[in-house]
Amino acid sequence: MAITMTTAAVNHISQQIANRGKGVGIRLGVKTTGCSGLAYVLEFVDDAAPEDKLFEQGGVQLYVDPKSLVYLDGTELDFVKEGLNEGFKFNNPNVKGECGCGESFSI
Repeated sequence: MAITMTTAAVNHISQQIANRGKGVGIRLGVKTTGCSGLAYVLEFVDDAAPEDKLFEQGGVQLYVDPKSLVYLDGTELDFVKEGLNEGFKFNNPNVKGECGCGESFSI
């Protein structure tokens, strides 16, 4: 199982952790919500949980809990700027459908 990050995502995460002044990385997970069932969750990690799976790229540590990993396997985390908008984009090959507003997805 693997999760990757683009150079843009690595650079953005590195900058955010540096601006925060503490933390060992970020955690990517999923939660049940929205009209399609699942939504992505990103949070800073100060102390990794022993059960977390670690993916490291470009010096950035990305942690995923075991329950979320089955939904995220093969995902590429990207950071994109489109006009005035910017944010993370999840290129997840497991997604079968998304809600109209783009906030949630189904597997």
